[in-house]
Amino acid sequence: MAFGFLFNFQGNANNTVVQRVQDTIKEKWFQDAIRDKDIDLFVVAGHVPVSDSSESDAIFKAIRDVTWDTPIAFFGGHTHIRDYHKFDKIAYGLESGRYMETLGFMSISGLGHHANNSDTTSLATPEFKRRYIDNNLYSLYRHSGKNETTFSTETGRKVSASISAARQHLNLDHTYGCAPRDYWLNRAPYPHESSILTWLENEVLPDTVRNLTKSPQLIITNTGAMRFDIFEGPFTIDTTFLVSPFTSGFHRLKNVPYKAAKQLLQLLNNEGKILLPEMMVMSAVHRDLGKFTPRHLWELAPPKPPVSQWTQQQIENDNDIDETLRREFGQEVMKAAGRGKHDTPLVPGYTTIDDAGKDGDDTIHAPIRFYDVPNCIQAEVNLPSDKKDLETVDIVYNEFIERWILLALRFLGEDYGEKDVEATFDGMSFTDVLSEWVHKNWAC
Repeated sequence: MAFGFLFNFQGNANNTVVQRVQDTIKEKWFQDAIRDKDIDLFVVAGHVPVSDSSESDAIFKAIRDVTWDTPIAFFGGHTHIRDYHKFDKIAYGLESGRYMETLGFMSISGLGHHANNSDTTSLATPEFKRRYIDNNLYSLYRHSGKNETTFSTETGRKVSASISAARQHLNLDHTYGCAPRDYWLNRAPYPHESSILTWLENEVLPDTVRNLTKSPQLIITNTGAMRFDIFEGPFTIDTTFLVSPFTSGFHRLKNVPYKAAKQLLQLLNNEGKILLPEMMVMSAVHRDLGKFTPRHLWELAPPKPPVSQWTQQQIENDNDIDETLRREFGQEVMKAAGRGKHDTPLVPGYTTIDDAGKDGDDTIHAPIRFYDVPNCIQAEVNLPSDKKDLETVDIVYNEFIERWILLALRFLGEDYGEKDVEATFDGMSFTDVLSEWVHKNWAC
């Protein structure tokens, strides 16, 4: 019996409805389904985390309330991590990383009819196993027992040719410019000259705004708008979609009182409480803004792998940068490694610890430092050095976070709504802004 679920997403479009998982499992069709007596295995797949997930926990409990001895296999996602979670001795969940970097493999042996069927006897407890396989040709050669000569099939070669033709048709290799260095989303601290967010805040966003207006501007974007690193070398059409695949543009609120505007970033990043006495009645709004921090709202900030996945370090100074950022490690292909002693340095990558231990990674890697980033960043443009007489500023923001911007302003005592919003940046999307800046500033 298989089910599919989406986490309790709140950022859906107005012409769609996302029903809460906790409400769905109460419906008659679901309750009837989990009472089917001829079931050897429940499979629950979907865009839902497997660990620390109220949705997965609710589904597990609903099934267990009806049948205590039927195995359950969860296949999850959304948090962009390698993860394996034990619900009980015959119920496990697997999450297979992000961006197709990982081929997650779960095996279950010993499945069969169980004691909830009156005509059978209970069998031995099924055995669950998992493996995280780096998605590259070396791993595929190894597990298929093939090599560079024997691995490819006629069908595979045709698929590769079709992909190549489509890339040419879409002109994905068209080069806007060439990145002079690597820029990292989470492998460099923020702020830092190697941080992609620092680059956005100090160069891309200010340069774009200065070309359009001379009025004081605060430009805010969620860090989740950036999805991957930029590597030294050609920055192509393909790169723009790897780095930021979203079509959202930028909106503007004009002449916002600076006393409120200057508090926006701190509130969006939830760095302590900003409670104005006259706004205590807005406590419900503040609770809603608190949703920036739970792991279920990856829309604002990039997914944050837990410490079990990466080696997290405190930053003592701007020069405390991981040596794995050195150029020789930049884009090296992950190697299939044995589990004994190593004669050569390990390639940085996933070093996963989950509910089954630390032997799940198919390839052994050197750990990568992971640096936390805020939900949002802000660039100040055309602001005077002395701000004591500054009365109003324009707030420019990625339109994806508009509802949070408006909500935060309401909490700060400013009544702005969609009627006050206008498009800016000449209607350019976030990817347009990136590609145009690169074309003007990063010559090859």
